[in-house]
Amino acid sequence: MIFVTGGTGLIGSYLLRSLRERGLLVRALHRGPVPPAAVPGVEWLPGDLLDTELLREALTPDVTHVFHCAGLVSYAPQDEELLQKINVEGSAAIVDACLERPGIRLAYVSSVAALGSPPARPEGSTGPLSVAENATWDLGAAHPAYATSKYLGELEVWRGVAEGLSAIIVNPSVVLGPGDWSRSSTRLLRYAYEQHRFYTRGLINFVDVRDVVAQLLRLALDLPQLSSERYILSAGAIPLADFFQQAATAMGRRPPTTAVPDWLAEIIWRAEHARAVLTGARPLITKDTARAGRQPTVYANAKVQQATGLPFRPLADTIAWCAAGLRPKPQHSGAVVVS
Repeated sequence: MIFVTGGTGLIGSYLLRSLRERGLLVRALHRGPVPPAAVPGVEWLPGDLLDTELLREALTPDVTHVFHCAGLVSYAPQDEELLQKINVEGSAAIVDACLERPGIRLAYVSSVAALGSPPARPEGSTGPLSVAENATWDLGAAHPAYATSKYLGELEVWRGVAEGLSAIIVNPSVVLGPGDWSRSSTRLLRYAYEQHRFYTRGLINFVDVRDVVAQLLRLALDLPQLSSERYILSAGAIPLADFFQQAATAMGRRPPTTAVPDWLAEIIWRAEHARAVLTGARPLITKDTARAGRQPTVYANAKVQQATGLPFRPLADTIAWCAAGLRPKPQHSGAVVVS
């Protein structure tokens, strides 16, 4: 039996499909309603990630693996407390439940955000900075609340490892796949479809959700000798302008054409912050999203490819698949900035 959290999310939903295709018994935790097109054969368990007693009951003696995919992705100031509860306290609860069942193996889905900011650029160097799994979190630096929550969630996993838990961590970059238009990275595709004029400068690191799942399964199920390791899952990086160009073209739309200069982005996020304070509405752009990508960074994938031997799909294949699978098309506009 495999236990999965976050089964209604982008990664979790494709993971459930792949687990069932392997003929494995799967139990999945869900908070909201189960989607109408949910994977058949999954035992759905309603409940909250912070319900420690429920988690203990969910990890019956026949559960051999736990895939912790649940997490909140948000850069809105209103969500700082919720990020702590879901990404940190929720991870701690999963780790504690696993430790009570000796022999369980945990696969934890983190983020490249948990690797922290890239080191300072060496004097005279040009081009993007490369970040690998051995990146050190700078405790003295300012970090977005989301990144901090994922880093602290990872610390809970390392605590479990120190107490004898077999675990691996994966750190995906921007995960692409045909999912909910209003959630997470799929909003990037929505932004391209809605033919907005503006885009922010910088690089986008990307990975196909099918590759995330394939790497997860190989690491967690097929390579049990691997433990106490983290693996970056990223297929590559391209300028955000090029990403929008490819995505819009694939969907038959007009791509954004005007880059927002840094000084204007600084004005916009401050205005949005003031609007959010006065009205209680969520800001369309925050300080963290406005400044994301200003220091071009590429996340290295050599470690996972050496461990699993699995290749990553090229972006063109992923975008074509997403464009064909994203239905229905959205009718209302919304803003998005790479985070």
